[in-house]
Amino acid sequence: MIFEIDNVELYFAEKQILNGVYLKAETGKVTGILGANGCGKSSLLNIFFGSLQSRHKLIRVDKKPYLKPLFKYGIVNYLPQQNFIPPKMKMESAFQLFKVNLMDFVNNFPEFKNYKKFRMREISGGQQRLVEIYISLNSKAQLVLLDEPFSHLSPLYIEKIQNLLQKLKYDKAIVITDHMYRHILEASDELYLLKNGSTQLIKNEKALEDYHYLKAGTF
Repeated sequence: MIFEIDNVELYFAEKQILNGVYLKAETGKVTGILGANGCGKSSLLNIFFGSLQSRHKLIRVDKKPYLKPLFKYGIVNYLPQQNFIPPKMKMESAFQLFKVNLMDFVNNFPEFKNYKKFRMREISGGQQRLVEIYISLNSKAQLVLLDEPFSHLSPLYIEKIQNLLQKLKYDKAIVITDHMYRHILEASDELYLLKNGSTQLIKNEKALEDYHYLKAGTF
């Protein structure tokens, strides 16, 4: 499937944040978004998901316009920067609620074997983030939007999530954004830079220097 969001215009108190933004995500690819803090990456994901209204946008799925927010069709899942699983909820209950196989998770991350009945607040922040990423990626959604998934994760968990992205991308379209640009470069098949309110498709890493996102000589 091909998901496109086009002609996005977003204003906050008459200040333009996004202008004519285009982004494409498709099954079989991980699409990365890079950009400076505050440039509108999270806002763009929220508009794509449908939880933020913009002045203008056009969303297409396989070239067909979708007029309602995507979440109303049940085809998209969004991982926000803040935790979405209630802190008092037990881990096993979270997996049941989102209909994701807990045993598959434990097989991938055996250190969680004894945490199944723990409440989310009783495990570390990095472990909570890992659980939420795993649940988001293994949902039934055909489009998954991940907002800064690598924050608070240990290097080992980051490596495992990158491997999981490569495995699951053949079943769903995945969009990721993070301030840790090297992890985005490693994980992405297609890359956009959000700068000055619009997106640029990045064909090679050197272009990130040309657009002054990274310092000259980084690569």
